[in-house]
Amino acid sequence: MSTDSHQSTGEFWVFGYGSLMWRPGFDALERRQARLVGAHRALCVYSFVHRGTPEKPGLVLGLDRGGNCRGIAYRVAASKRAEVIEYLRAREQVTMVYLEAWRRIWLDDDPRQSAQALCYVVDRGHQQYAGRLSLAEQLHYCRQGHGRSGACRDYVLATVNELESLGVRDTGLHQLAAQLKGAHESGG
Repeated sequence: MSTDSHQSTGEFWVFGYGSLMWRPGFDALERRQARLVGAHRALCVYSFVHRGTPEKPGLVLGLDRGGNCRGIAYRVAASKRAEVIEYLRAREQVTMVYLEAWRRIWLDDDPRQSAQALCYVVDRGHQQYAGRLSLAEQLHYCRQGHGRSGACRDYVLATVNELESLGVRDTGLHQLAAQLKGAHESGG
C-alpha cells in the first residue's frame, strides 16, 4: 500500500467525512473506515452552490481544526489519480472554501495502519466560513438551503444515515437531524 503525497504519481487515499462518504462519485480500489486526528467534522461552511445560494445559503460540513474525525478512506488506483483529483477539485473547490491538504489517517482505527490522504479542510479565512453556529442557526440554514446538489436538509440526513451505518454518533449532527425530521414530519 502506498502512502504517497501530492508529489507522487502512485495510488493514493482520499478521506471523506461528509457527502464523499455516501456519494464519492469516483471508483476506488478499496473503501475503509478511517480516522483523521487534528480536525473534526463541523457544519461550518455556508453553501452558496451545492446546498444553497448566496441569497439563501445552506450549510455543509468542513474539517475544522482540533479533535478528530471518523469517516471513510478510499484507495484510488494510480491510473485514476489525475482524473479523481480533477473531479474532486471541480466538486470541492467551486468557491475555494476548502484547502486541499494531505493528512495522516488511521485505517480501521488500527494504529499500525496509517496512510497520507487527500482531504479538504475548511479555510477559516474564507467568507463562507460560518464558524461555530448554534443549533437554532444551523436549523435555519439547513431548512432554507437548496442548491445545485439539492436540499441542505437531505445532505444532513444522508450524512447522519451514513454515520449511523458506520456506528458513529456525532451528537450535534444527530440533534440537528432529529430537528429536521421533526419539522418535516409536522409540515414545518
